[in-house]
Amino acid sequence: METAGYLPALRRETDAFRGCLLGDLSAPVEHCGSWTLHDLAGHLGAGHRRAVTAVTAHHPGHRFPAAPREPAALLRWFDRRTAAVLTVLDADPAAPAWTFHPPHTVGFWQRRRCLETLVHRWDAQHALGADPAPLEPELAADGIAEVFDTFAPRQIAVGRATAPVRAVLFEATDTGSSLTYGPGAPAAAVTGTAGELLLMLWGRLPAGHPGLAWKGDREAARAALRGPLVA
Repeated sequence: METAGYLPALRRETDAFRGCLLGDLSAPVEHCGSWTLHDLAGHLGAGHRRAVTAVTAHHPGHRFPAAPREPAALLRWFDRRTAAVLTVLDADPAAPAWTFHPPHTVGFWQRRRCLETLVHRWDAQHALGADPAPLEPELAADGIAEVFDTFAPRQIAVGRATAPVRAVLFEATDTGSSLTYGPGAPAAAVTGTAGELLLMLWGRLPAGHPGLAWKGDREAARAALRGPLVA
């Protein structure tokens, strides 16, 4: 995806997430352990603050104050975090920044904050019992690529996962994009919309979701995706 598209998408997805904060902040977030919607807002806001520190101070930051509990105060807190990250990330994508994985640039954080917010917007809408708005296909396709160019290599590097021994092919039916994870010719393939594939990779949809179609060696696919691929 073109880097120029990240900030407009981040604004859109953040606005949609913020709208959820007008709902029940005690609603449980199904795919985030014991978190409530309030906890998810705190997580996303803290991630924005961490990205600001990574760009401006070239380190990941330290412990930040917890998000306020009172709903109106939480909205103001979240708005400040959003404004700060949008301001700081409105910069040359090639400019240097601290990151947890290459490239060590502002562009890394433009992409990461956008894609993080995309998935957590889905989480927030799902938590409130709504039918989440579909993930924008081009963004979701980029999210699939991020899983395999950033998160999976990092998980392997720190010893939380092992490299796959056989390859799996991911094919997005709405964007026409495809990506192979693992060595050699694919032993298995899965097709679906880019959004469905991304949500499956992030554990929001099961591998057996009806929108996903598998072919080939499912055991090889399960082994390659066992990971954990993301964290």
